[in-house]
Amino acid sequence: MSVLVVGGTGFVGGHVVHAFRAEDMPVRVLARRPEKQERFKSWGCELVQGDMTDAESLRRAAEGAETVVHLVALPPFSKPDAFRRVMEQGTRDLVGAAKEAGVKRFVLMSALGASERSKDLAPYYHAKWVEEHEVAGSGIEHTIFRPSFIFGRDGGMLPGLVWLVRYSPVTPVVGTKRLQPIWVEDVAAFFTKALSTPAAVNETFELGGPDVVTFAELNERIRRALDKKRLAFQMPTGLLKAGAALGSLLPPLRGARDGVAMLEFEDNVTDIGPAVEALGVKPIGLDEMLRRATARS
Repeated sequence: MSVLVVGGTGFVGGHVVHAFRAEDMPVRVLARRPEKQERFKSWGCELVQGDMTDAESLRRAAEGAETVVHLVALPPFSKPDAFRRVMEQGTRDLVGAAKEAGVKRFVLMSALGASERSKDLAPYYHAKWVEEHEVAGSGIEHTIFRPSFIFGRDGGMLPGLVWLVRYSPVTPVVGTKRLQPIWVEDVAAFFTKALSTPAAVNETFELGGPDVVTFAELNERIRRALDKKRLAFQMPTGLLKAGAALGSLLPPLRGARDGVAMLEFEDNVTDIGPAVEALGVKPIGLDEMLRRATARS
């Protein structure tokens, strides 16, 4: 089964590609600068130059692939136009390239919280909602995953939170809602199983770990894992929104208001039973995630 991975050079993508290669799957990785991707070469991957905003490069990349795995996502604070170009139009072009190439399977990473209710809340959610509809309506057998916050030692939000608790005498707690983090290698395991599991065809699965915590509880669990006594304070929602409104005037923080809206919208939690039952992956708990993330090299 030849697999094209789009978004393979990112944090989650590297783990997904590694998991595929561990199963000896032939993997092709789309990269803007293939000559810079030495680790994928060392894993035996084929590299092809391309970009989500270059439809012709997507057509070239999809040629001969049986499966397309789409992991591309922009940070929630990106500009609205970037979401439209990279995630929305890019997905339309990728789906079109897959259909033209006769791809038999398409696997998409969406996000927990993406829905009809949230699509107008923030450009990130709108882009994910568009992606899901493009894939589901493609006529290609597909699987869609909606993970909660993805934790790992080498990317995502967790390393920054660990750094704050380790080195800052005071740690701000942002957000009052609950989250259900999942370890990045468990996400990769779900993607791997989906490629060979008939029960995953034309299904959408929501992913998370077994533990549900508030951001304050997460901060306390990190402090315990590091054996650190730190002052923590809950940043008031009003102050957070005011800061985001001010930050939105500055180019690097133009999407800050949308990020706050997403954090405060609703709990980012789900029932992971259907995914676990269908795919046989049992995610690790939060304490084990933190043990792995805080262990000294």
